[in-house]
Amino acid sequence: MPSSEDGDAPALEPGTAEVLQAATRVLAGVALRSLEVLDSAVTLPQFRLLAVLADLGPAPSGRAARTLGLDPSTITRLADRMVAAGYVARGTDPHHRGVVTLELTASGRDLTAAADAWRRHELARIMARLPPPQRAAVTDALGLLVDAAGDDYGITPNRPVPL
Repeated sequence: MPSSEDGDAPALEPGTAEVLQAATRVLAGVALRSLEVLDSAVTLPQFRLLAVLADLGPAPSGRAARTLGLDPSTITRLADRMVAAGYVARGTDPHHRGVVTLELTASGRDLTAAADAWRRHELARIMARLPPPQRAAVTDALGLLVDAAGDDYGITPNRPVPL
């Protein structure tokens, strides 16, 4: 297998990086277009906060900030806007009254669910262009890629959210 210039990881086979980058653009495009269904209700940074809270559930604001890779002051301003819009509710940790918690309201859950439903529909529409054996192959291949990346890659409580 070819090695990379920096020697840390093997280089990709010819054409692999291009295909993976094209797939990334398609998937990122689906994710970004899913915000259009929300009729400009929120910006991308605001939606990232909603998506993190949908994933984490009620969480201390500091944990949400770390997950998004943001400073606590930035998450405070972002949360202020989302509270004012009715998508996020602030609370306090019952064990540590000084800790501010954030959680989605019913409206926030509805918003994230609408974007998720649109993404699922759009991905189904794209996959329907392939014959069943190729759909299965794409699913298997992407499952392998996700497994190879590991649990700590992407949206997790310990890693910044890429989108």
